[in-house]
Amino acid sequence: MESWRSRQSMGFEAGKAVAPRRHDLPEEVAIALTCNGTTQAVMMGTPADLNDFATGFLLTEGLAQPDEIEAIEPIETGHGLDLQIRLAGDAEARLTKRRRSMAGPVGCGLCGIESLEAAMATSPSVAGIEGPAFSPEDISRAIALLPTFQPLHDATLAVHGAAFYTPGDGIVLAREDVGRHNALDKLVGALIANNCDPALGAILITSRVSIDMVQKVLRAGAPILIAVSAPTASALDLAERHGLTVVGLAKGSRFEIFTHPERIRSDDATQKAPSHAAR
Repeated sequence: MESWRSRQSMGFEAGKAVAPRRHDLPEEVAIALTCNGTTQAVMMGTPADLNDFATGFLLTEGLAQPDEIEAIEPIETGHGLDLQIRLAGDAEARLTKRRRSMAGPVGCGLCGIESLEAAMATSPSVAGIEGPAFSPEDISRAIALLPTFQPLHDATLAVHGAAFYTPGDGIVLAREDVGRHNALDKLVGALIANNCDPALGAILITSRVSIDMVQKVLRAGAPILIAVSAPTASALDLAERHGLTVVGLAKGSRFEIFTHPERIRSDDATQKAPSHAAR
């Protein structure tokens, strides 16, 4: 399947019709993740980087480790895509314990999980990960580079992006999807496929920082999350407890550090404050 296709629209300006235009628009299809014959989730997403999506989703949802994934086979159906996944080891027992079947719009995060206990399951801590030496300039550079790694967004203006930045190397991987959770899952899967250690850099996202996005980053093992948008209060509570540095409202040379500012090394005296704005 193609990631986008062209459609024509009728435009208006100041109440008057203008010449029709053609637009490249992203595809949004149902993507089922079927593990050992049982469908675990149905997400609406962009039909690209499907192996990355399956691998990242299974890890960030706590369903399977990469070495437990034996095979991933995308199958086109009349209603979308079915990712047939074969799992080994302890993954089968975890799937039985945490049954999840959801049909959510564009990568809905916690929808469909059957109990609040499962939704707020204990997340791993990254408090022991010091991470690389990040400076305020690194954060500004990462945000400046991000748009150059979003070709689908450039074409359609309708998708989210997630990227991985390391000081000295810049952005080394990026993925896009109509769903913000899907874009992050695809990035995590790409990191695994390319043997990139998430502890050595920061994850960038173009969306808000919600509690489920924090959970996914923690399970991926990245110590720093940088977002163009703002975080929720509950997401920051989780990040604070589990040692994750959250940087939000990053635009141009300005950003805010909401949790664990010690990973962003600066001589500025405001570095000791709970939050930090670089101008």
